[in-house]
Amino acid sequence: MKVVDIILSKGFTGYYLDDKHAIQKGATLDGNFYFGETVTDGFKTIRQPGESVSFMMVLDDGQISYGDCATGQYSGIGGRDKPFFADELIEFIEKNIKPKLIGMEINSFRSASKEIEEMRIDGERLHSGVRYGITQSILDAVAKKNRLTMAEIICREYNTTPSNTIPPIFIQTGDDRYTGTDKGIMKGADVLPHALIKNVEDEVGDQGEKLLEYAKWIKERIIKIGAKDYQPRIHLDLYGTIGKIFNKDIEKVINYLEKLENAIKPYPLQLEMPIDMGSKDETVIAFTKIKEAFRERGIKIKLVVDEWANTLEEIKEWADNGATDIVQIKTIDVGGIDRIIEAVLYCNEKGVGSYLGGTCNETDVSARVCANVAVATKPLQMLAKPGMGVDEPLMIVKNEMSRVLSIIQSKAKAEVV
Repeated sequence: MKVVDIILSKGFTGYYLDDKHAIQKGATLDGNFYFGETVTDGFKTIRQPGESVSFMMVLDDGQISYGDCATGQYSGIGGRDKPFFADELIEFIEKNIKPKLIGMEINSFRSASKEIEEMRIDGERLHSGVRYGITQSILDAVAKKNRLTMAEIICREYNTTPSNTIPPIFIQTGDDRYTGTDKGIMKGADVLPHALIKNVEDEVGDQGEKLLEYAKWIKERIIKIGAKDYQPRIHLDLYGTIGKIFNKDIEKVINYLEKLENAIKPYPLQLEMPIDMGSKDETVIAFTKIKEAFRERGIKIKLVVDEWANTLEEIKEWADNGATDIVQIKTIDVGGIDRIIEAVLYCNEKGVGSYLGGTCNETDVSARVCANVAVATKPLQMLAKPGMGVDEPLMIVKNEMSRVLSIIQSKAKAEVV
């Protein structure tokens, strides 16, 4: 099967690009806008609409495969690639990538994806969001050629077996953390609420009192409106704020996290980036100390790393060093779908929780591709994406998983008959 043409189109993502460093320096949200000066390289305004580029390959049998290039909400920090803008990216792809791929023979997803990973333009590897989009399209192409789901292609090429059930789905509420939590409880989300806890003054409190109040509220709402047998995992993304309020004093951080666990019991608690020391090495040391203290004191909280685990190589380091319980595999930063699959499988093999994440700032197409990855690789949990609306991303991810599993199970029944 050959690529005979490539079609590119400009689109929106499901959310926005936010200059995280500018926000942390005090930019305040006014409605849906941030006013002030940008800090991170590549940003034109503190918040700007997310843009995507659909990468469509016309195959020699007339079919068209789809993939969407996008970039993370908090691009350009913690080792992540800068944000891109659709018009500029389309021009770049037309000039530098399209000529290399016209006539490309695609038979194996893994081998074709490796070519994209190894491609260099002026000595530079492709932006992670570009590798992400192109390899989505390659996976779709191989699936269409073989008349299989994308999950089945992954299982075939990586020697995995598909999940028997829908992998756990993790919702994110965005700033609407109360209504969003209610939506997640109503729809029985497996993991919730994320809650975007990034602002000390408004969401944490000088001594963490506001976050404790929110944790208690979550428990009360589950008891009040959740089904009787509903037992979700509680996952809060803290963006290093607990370390910040206690001036990175590890002992004080641990004491506070124990209070947080007690506030949410009996529901299991996962905390993403409770502390960020400003570098990978220092954050590894801090996480290790916290985990050791948890073991000694019988604290059951699971630590989740996000920043400083952007690439496949970094994810493997975290899986090997034992400093965290769960690694967020931030799809948009890891790059190619092939490397995302490898990251999930590596964490599973090492006994580290594989959180197949990503960003609110991607698209329906990329979310459906990742849903196929989840069915084929069985991560600990998958993020409902794109966007922060709860209902829409949960629908996209869960429905795609349900469709794929139904197709696979239908084929298995037919073989038995």
